[in-house]
Amino acid sequence: MNQRRTLLLAGLLSVATLGGCAGPQVSDYAQQKPLLELDRYFNGRVLAHGIFQKRDGAVVRRFTVVMDCHWEGNQGVLDEHFTYSDGSTQRRVWRLTKHADGRYTGRADDVVGEAQGQTAGSAFRWNYTLRLPVDGSVYEVQFDDWMFLIDDRVMLNRATMSKFGIRLGEVLLSFTKG
Repeated sequence: MNQRRTLLLAGLLSVATLGGCAGPQVSDYAQQKPLLELDRYFNGRVLAHGIFQKRDGAVVRRFTVVMDCHWEGNQGVLDEHFTYSDGSTQRRVWRLTKHADGRYTGRADDVVGEAQGQTAGSAFRWNYTLRLPVDGSVYEVQFDDWMFLIDDRVMLNRATMSKFGIRLGEVLLSFTKG
């Protein structure tokens, strides 16, 4: 009987602990200013500087991105040109759709299916699966991507990359407009 109670109590504590690890939601930032409107910020040329860190914190890649962005109605195109510290380059073209209530969906050639995002206040949360080439293989990794508008010109971005629920690393970016 005691062993049963102990197991039940341990199970309840585990559920309570996991529930407490849910983390922030984009709605937590609804009252924060300035208001982030992706179709206004990502319109024209935007420059970004970033790093990729492995889960142990080691920086393994540095890069810059030049983005040419434009919108027609609720449809946007973000044409990204990456230059990495080793001299390699990459291009990704996002095609975004703005929906009601701050929701966005998006597609790109190296994204599996459709990305889903939501803005609230000064924040944007974006989730997607990316086909990532590494040493001759291609891996599908999940991104939990957060952006925070600092002012009219600067936005910070932190994306956590994982596979099978295991955190692989983070991408940190600073966007500058104009």
